[in-house]
Amino acid sequence: MLSIQNIIDDLKNQGVTLDLNQIDLLQKLSSLQNRKKNIFNNKNNNQGIYVWGDVGRGKTLIVQSFLRTIQKKDIALFHYIDFINFIHDELKNYSGLKNPLKKISKKISEENKLIFIDEFQVEDVADAMIVGDLLISFIDSGTRIILTSNAHPDDLYKDGLQRQKFLKSINILKDKIEVYKLEGNVDYRSRNIIELNRNNVKDIFSDKKIFELIKKNFNIEDRIFNDILDINKRKFKCKIALNNLLWIEFSSFFKEATGAKDYKFICDKFDWIFISSFCFNDDDSIDVIRRFISFIDIVYKEKIKVKFFFNDINIPNIYSGSKLDLLWKRCSSRLVEMQNYDYLDND
Repeated sequence: MLSIQNIIDDLKNQGVTLDLNQIDLLQKLSSLQNRKKNIFNNKNNNQGIYVWGDVGRGKTLIVQSFLRTIQKKDIALFHYIDFINFIHDELKNYSGLKNPLKKISKKISEENKLIFIDEFQVEDVADAMIVGDLLISFIDSGTRIILTSNAHPDDLYKDGLQRQKFLKSINILKDKIEVYKLEGNVDYRSRNIIELNRNNVKDIFSDKKIFELIKKNFNIEDRIFNDILDINKRKFKCKIALNNLLWIEFSSFFKEATGAKDYKFICDKFDWIFISSFCFNDDDSIDVIRRFISFIDIVYKEKIKVKFFFNDINIPNIYSGSKLDLLWKRCSSRLVEMQNYDYLDND
């Protein structure tokens, strides 16, 4: 039998203390469960839950913690991007057959009693039609659904092409599963990283340590990450590009021919930016510094949260040239400010 208190205690041992709203979400999730058999009961009228709320509230953490306490057999866990990629791969496999989407839906439903899709979002017209039809097929087959998102279902795919057709599927979905808002204004992700700045300013962060930090605070499982960043129809190398997090390396990214339009694109797309692999620069690499200054000007103006991993390099020493001296002094001041509580906690 699921014990909510066991989950609470386990998370507390990991340094995570749930608030009352988060505990309420745990109770909602437990109501989906058939307590006698420890599986999901398809006869229950409530066929799932759509959890939405502000970034950093712990939606993914709570759902994943809940799912870890029950049998993993017959449960499929996806990040939305992985789910869409999986469906497109399956469509290729079923190419030439009649009603391929129905065949894919039937296969998934037969193999799983529950499907969890994390960070649910819809941005593409083709994906909107596919996802809408799949969700209804899952419900019709009795498969349970858990979705997490930053947006209310009514705000999904806003202003998208053929949105009315997609909304028909969403309205059916809303009749069959509970729409639950995780209330509260504490961004635990920001709080944890702010505390990291306070307590570990002089720590050296290897790529492995940064990745562990990301896993903990962005509640991600081990999976293949996109290491190519698409900006304005151009591709750039990065460490990780999720739908809410970008991790780039100073030493490589700012060597590329990028500009203000590209940086604005990044601000519009990502909630958090991690920057590592800082190096020393002088006037021989003035273009790198010029781009970085422009980047900082834009993310500062847009109030984007950035975590800098300077390691053993002091900020003033990143640039030792003279041609951009005044601009660099202003940039250095902003780099210091952007690591402070007041900046990172400003929503």
